[in-house]
Amino acid sequence: MAVEKLLKAEERLWAPEEVRRKANLQNFPEVYRRSLEDPEGFWGEWARRFYWEKPFEKVLEWNLPEHRWFLGGTTNAVYNALERNVERGLRNKVALLYLSEDGREEKLTYGELLDRVRRLATGLRRLGVEKGDRVVIYMPLTLEGVLSMLATAYLGAIHSVVYAGLGVAALRERILDAGAKLLIAGDVSYRRGKGVDLRSIVEEAIRDLPLKVVWFQRAIRAELPEGHYDFQEILWGSPPEARAEMVDAEHPLFILYTSGSTGKPKGVVHVHGGYMVGTTYHLRTFFDVKDDDVYWATSDIGWIVGHSYIVYAPLLEGVTSVLREGAPDYPDPGAFWKVVERHRVNVMFTAPTAVRLFMKYGPEWPKKYDLSSLRLIAVAGEPLNPEALRWAYTHLMAEGQRGFVADNWWQTELGGPTLGTPLTLPAKPGFAGVALPGVEAAVVDEEGQPVPPGQGGLLVLKRPFPHMMRTVWGNHDRYLQYWREVPGNVYVAGDVASEDEEGYFSVLGRADDVLNVAGHRIGTADVESALVSHPAVAEAAVIGVPDPLKGEAIKAFVVLRLGQAPSEELKENLIAHVRRELGPIATPSEVVFLDKLPKTRSGKILRRLLKAQELGRDPGDLSTLEE
Repeated sequence: MAVEKLLKAEERLWAPEEVRRKANLQNFPEVYRRSLEDPEGFWGEWARRFYWEKPFEKVLEWNLPEHRWFLGGTTNAVYNALERNVERGLRNKVALLYLSEDGREEKLTYGELLDRVRRLATGLRRLGVEKGDRVVIYMPLTLEGVLSMLATAYLGAIHSVVYAGLGVAALRERILDAGAKLLIAGDVSYRRGKGVDLRSIVEEAIRDLPLKVVWFQRAIRAELPEGHYDFQEILWGSPPEARAEMVDAEHPLFILYTSGSTGKPKGVVHVHGGYMVGTTYHLRTFFDVKDDDVYWATSDIGWIVGHSYIVYAPLLEGVTSVLREGAPDYPDPGAFWKVVERHRVNVMFTAPTAVRLFMKYGPEWPKKYDLSSLRLIAVAGEPLNPEALRWAYTHLMAEGQRGFVADNWWQTELGGPTLGTPLTLPAKPGFAGVALPGVEAAVVDEEGQPVPPGQGGLLVLKRPFPHMMRTVWGNHDRYLQYWREVPGNVYVAGDVASEDEEGYFSVLGRADDVLNVAGHRIGTADVESALVSHPAVAEAAVIGVPDPLKGEAIKAFVVLRLGQAPSEELKENLIAHVRRELGPIATPSEVVFLDKLPKTRSGKILRRLLKAQELGRDPGDLSTLEE
């Protein structure tokens, strides 16, 4: 599957010398080499920083595609995040800082968080929750949502967070697939100054299901029917008696559903031991988080970024993690920068869609705020257009004098950063970065053969790492499919990518979205990035549409920056601009202006929906479509 890499990257963007000098991860090539040559020693060393009630006897057992880590060891990820940190002297340190759109703030220290987790765990145990039971959590981005996750896992039960806002069918399907015993649900979330009703979605989704429900009631404290309980009453009506259930390292920590382009969602399973070890390693090395940092992942607990980098890794490492409920540009486009200024955020993790939103509003907004505390912005979720990387580097990092913008690539299945640009290496616009420690990545064709540097193909991983998925809940065959797509015992990520001579990977888009124009296979990211590099364009999505001559022609959907007006002349300019940037083969034959692009609730552009509408087809699973 040769895919052409059209955009070339000549420039290099570096972190300031002082930031590089103080980086947690020095001598990247040597560390990387050791991680592949001696994975047992490498990961075993990191794992021993944590508490194991029973020490592990063996680091890795690998019979492809099965992999097990820290064999014989027993532990609990939540114990390591709470008791272990309280015992290390962090009782009075702020663990979680909750912010609302209207400026309300609520803090929990490590000591307070431990007390509440024990109380809630006691209450859940009284409701019959035991080790191995599944608890579905449908909660807004609140302290109570995080508490629900931690209390469940503290008992050795398995949480499955469903993003609050997914519809009735999506929620019901996940409850049934997980075989949940209990649901913890919010009645309302807040966005753009308005309440978003969740209660009616929940009530319809659970109709006729033999399920206990704990309600986090913010709008009204309603009278609850039998089998339904009030969150605050369960929390404060229970003494902090529960103790952490020590479980096997391979015991499931959570199930997180990720929707495929077809078929029902996949319940990705992550486990206590490996997930704890791998996500924290990357928090310290890739995100470069120091003990006293304020860390802010702008995601939601409903996504893998929220699990790994709002909740587990920051708490396991004893740092302060920020969660902000609401929209990034409400009450005004300075909302995010106000948070950075007020709380002196040091490291921020956000999505390309947020960076493009900031671009749309212009550099005057971040200029109004003191961003001097910020030394790293990491970006992941979908390919980061070169123009968006340059914009962030210039306007958010003072042309690289303040800090670094680090692209990275991973998936729900992979738990943490897999490809990325460590801040001691230069960023190359258009490239996610290099394979990170523990990761052996390659680009191959459909026969599993390597493709030459600069050529596109399927992105694969040649070995497992601790924080990689173990199975798909209730469907191990679906897990095995990841390793069977191409010959060679490799994990196929479902993305197309290219690798250059220096080992930098450029992710060109989903394999499903590859354009085929007159026999040339082109990734969507190149064409979209060329469009976004035009000063009038904020965001772009491209799809292939049938063409009698070329097989497929490129149709572009474009969102303009503020102050720009759609016109036929601008359409012609954009087509000419792409032709100049990429050549005639990648030039759109049609440009359509939209107010906004269809996206998932985590900010990924839904190209398949645009294509389905264009061709009159069924778009497949749209449960994660943003309203």
